[in-house]
Amino acid sequence: MGKQCVYNVTMVDSTVFTYTNKDFINDVCSGQQTRSRFDIALRSRWTEKRNAGLFRYHLDDLETRILPGPCSYIAQLNIMRGIERRKPQEILSVRQNFDPKQFNFNKINPKELLFELLKESESSCEARCHRNGSKRKCKVIINVSPLEFGHCLLVPEPDRCHPQILTPLAVQTGIETVLLSADSGFRVGFNSLGGFASVNHLHLHGYYLNHQLRIETSPAEPILPKKNLYRLLDFPVGFLFYTQGSNLDLTVSAVCSLTDTMVDRNIAHNIFITRGCPPQRERDPSSSRNGVRVIVWPRLSCFGAKEESAFDVALCELAGHLPFKNREDYETVTEDRVQDIIRKYLLPQEEFSGLQKHVMKCL
Repeated sequence: MGKQCVYNVTMVDSTVFTYTNKDFINDVCSGQQTRSRFDIALRSRWTEKRNAGLFRYHLDDLETRILPGPCSYIAQLNIMRGIERRKPQEILSVRQNFDPKQFNFNKINPKELLFELLKESESSCEARCHRNGSKRKCKVIINVSPLEFGHCLLVPEPDRCHPQILTPLAVQTGIETVLLSADSGFRVGFNSLGGFASVNHLHLHGYYLNHQLRIETSPAEPILPKKNLYRLLDFPVGFLFYTQGSNLDLTVSAVCSLTDTMVDRNIAHNIFITRGCPPQRERDPSSSRNGVRVIVWPRLSCFGAKEESAFDVALCELAGHLPFKNREDYETVTEDRVQDIIRKYLLPQEEFSGLQKHVMKCL
């Protein structure tokens, strides 16, 4: 066990987690077990909910293996998630409207709430907005069918009933929660409608995965570096945004321009947010991972209710984390087989290039 690195600050109210840019962890403790104020709050309250029996199954340490091959895919066996998870909603369009009759996160058991995220004002403009009652909170709730330890859902402004289409607040919250964690294994992701989102109510996933992923250091070539936009060169090819520091406005705006374009074109997409190294043409596993990578994969849409027996290709799988629902697939799958399955869901090269050209014009 490595040395524990603790950022010792307490929450004033256990149901509201307030923070500022000063709480961002700019130097993750490589090779050490680390805990920030955010980590302590999330891990402790998530464990309390698990011990209270609020999950659909008890999540123990998952059986895990690293697949042979250069991609080093992380395979995990999670049989109970395949059996016990809530039946996904039927999705017919990336732009599908919110339906209050369907399940949404305003209908959850109140005990599933971990806390609310609230960013405190740091400027006179923000202070005026807050005095006018326009504080923008994000609820953090447990995922009752967890993939891994700490698996939670970030639900921005749940009372506004946003459909599963990214907003600037959602993107900013996703990046900021990664920056709030001192654990490089804390990741955030998003599945669009048609990209295996299960619920049409705006939410992101957050969870801890105690393994490095290749995409943290994958090489990339610049598209519009002044907009922090690059093209991921490793399989599967996607768009990569990189940011380092507390000023996220440029990156948030660029990510939303891309996702808005895809929504307009009814192109499904998945997003993964993780600590990572600065983009460069050659992969360098030794590089610092103090920045944040936001990877966006346009993909072929899958409409209609999910086929639960299928190998779902969503945010985790595209990032190299493979949760399996049955032992046979878990024990026999190979890197080549994984890539064959993923390839079926990727946007054809010609369409990807056309989308890239359009995004360059928009930005």
